[in-house]
Amino acid sequence: MRVLCLDIEGGYGGSSRSLYYLLKNLDPTRVVPEVWCRQNGPIVSMYKDSGIRVQVEPALPKVSSLPRLSRNVWAIIKYSIMFTKSYRLRQRLVEVINDRFDVVHFNHEALYLLAAWLRPRVTAAFVMHNRTLITDTCFARYQARLLLSTNDVNVFITERERNNIRRLANCKTAGVVINNAVDVPYKLPIPHPALPTDNLFTIACLSNYSWKRGVDRLIDVALALRSLGRNDIRFVVGGNHQLSGSLPGLLGEIAEQQGSLADYAAARGVSDCFVFLGHVSNPERVLVASHVLLKPSREDNPWGRDILEALAMGLPVLACGTYERFVQPGVTGYLYPHDNNFDPAAVATDIIGLAENAMKRLRMAKNATHHISKLCDGISRANDLVATWESALNETES
Repeated sequence: MRVLCLDIEGGYGGSSRSLYYLLKNLDPTRVVPEVWCRQNGPIVSMYKDSGIRVQVEPALPKVSSLPRLSRNVWAIIKYSIMFTKSYRLRQRLVEVINDRFDVVHFNHEALYLLAAWLRPRVTAAFVMHNRTLITDTCFARYQARLLLSTNDVNVFITERERNNIRRLANCKTAGVVINNAVDVPYKLPIPHPALPTDNLFTIACLSNYSWKRGVDRLIDVALALRSLGRNDIRFVVGGNHQLSGSLPGLLGEIAEQQGSLADYAAARGVSDCFVFLGHVSNPERVLVASHVLLKPSREDNPWGRDILEALAMGLPVLACGTYERFVQPGVTGYLYPHDNNFDPAAVATDIIGLAENAMKRLRMAKNATHHISKLCDGISRANDLVATWESALNETES
């Protein structure tokens, strides 16, 4: 099969990395993949090193439904502009797909309108990877119905995303679940050069800032640790941490001054507990120098790319939410309330317990790598995806 994969991130987000680890584990005798990335980023060179054809197409139009009416209206306006400017790219896509490809794999549900425009113009099978939980609005319900009617098969990273689309579209059947692929490393990478080598207990967090991602809660946990007399624990934070949007209290005041999460940590007196790295192309180099991963999200989604990669590296994961498929409380990590019941002191207590009990950490580390190697094995999940592509192709040819 010849498969064209359309990627919106270029390596600056989990969906790009997840696609890469699927494609690098494909059986080359069964599939010849090609990737078009909307952004030029670290994933491009990774594809080239793996012998996978890749090119950058910044004009790829994308949009997804948002929680607020005003933001949805603004997003549709922006998309309309992008869509108009993408005329030449869209015409080229039609020609290329009809000439060279059997399957088009849309790597994110934000490509649903592009898929709908392409559907009557090409003969290839369509598969879409759905990677987020879309908030219920009229825009979300329209998106859910359209992506189900447009694509031959929809793929979901967990059953949570699939059930979400089922509810939004009022449909009982909605595609297949394929967990993201993660490689358990056989050789540990070199630690990130910006990290100190003083052996302090280190907590990693790998998330760009947004209110929903809850990265500002790290400061609350740092304050809770300090109140418990622990000044010997470090937080290493990777990602873009510029504050933006309508944020409450001091966060909002700093955001209005174009400040960052580092400024917020300084304003609350815990900047000495943090190392802010900015965007990290190789997150495994941060994880190898850390003892645990903390993801204090305000959403019930403890299964992101950062969580899976941390578990694969043998790090216990402290995350927020109720889904226990990956982060199993007391086995591979701990889970906490994602809503206003989040308690920084409870997180701090568990961090201290892990810092003081190396045997417990080692047991969790072994559990984590064993568990993730079963659920997210790259070759197995790549074979699942190939079977999905074959199913979609057979459906279009029948």
